[in-house]
Amino acid sequence: MQEDDYLHHLAFDSVVFGFSGEKLKILVLEYHNTNLFALPGGFVRQDENLNDAVRRGLKERTGLDNIYLEQFYTFGDVARYKPEVMERIIRANEIPDQDLSWLLKRFVSVAYYALINFDDVVPVPDALSDSCAWYEVDRLPPLMLDHTEIVEKALETLRDNIGRKLVGGNLLPARFTMKELQHVYEAILGEKLHRGTFQRKMLSTGVLKRHEKQYSGAANKAPFLYSFE
Repeated sequence: MQEDDYLHHLAFDSVVFGFSGEKLKILVLEYHNTNLFALPGGFVRQDENLNDAVRRGLKERTGLDNIYLEQFYTFGDVARYKPEVMERIIRANEIPDQDLSWLLKRFVSVAYYALINFDDVVPVPDALSDSCAWYEVDRLPPLMLDHTEIVEKALETLRDNIGRKLVGGNLLPARFTMKELQHVYEAILGEKLHRGTFQRKMLSTGVLKRHEKQYSGAANKAPFLYSFE
């Protein structure tokens, strides 16, 4: 990781949302021998587009290419500049024969969120981390720097645009039941919704296409399957 290979003072952080069937979760890294937890992130190469850099980083962590990805905010407050945090990570990893002083400089971070199918991912830690794992959004470990603020802003953005975002996202399988869709909404919004009201509202939006019933037991209880138009 040589200084001349990357753009100076620019980083990215990704809030990777996955839905386990009941809970909304986020991918979090734990840096080696530091007890520091962070969102997956990285730096932009000199010859690389910003969006491509983020997709590269997410593929390395998730193994997925086809990820719904959206830039939602840029974090650049002076208060987020804490070089002692990065210095602690460098020391803990005992990285030899490299001048990494450029990593101790101030960085502005462009934040993205990704919506992916939880079942499609086997999380992979980066070279500086011991683990990359799913955590429920309401049970996250203490995150370093301003990463908690980044998560909160990502959730706020997702909630404000939930209908439009889910159409393009991958939190659900290609075909799903109305119950599964309601569970996603409840997980994101953090509240219970009335089943009948929710179903009427979703059917009125025109974004759902109804398919055959999903037979798994009694025929009269088989739910219809849906997909996004």
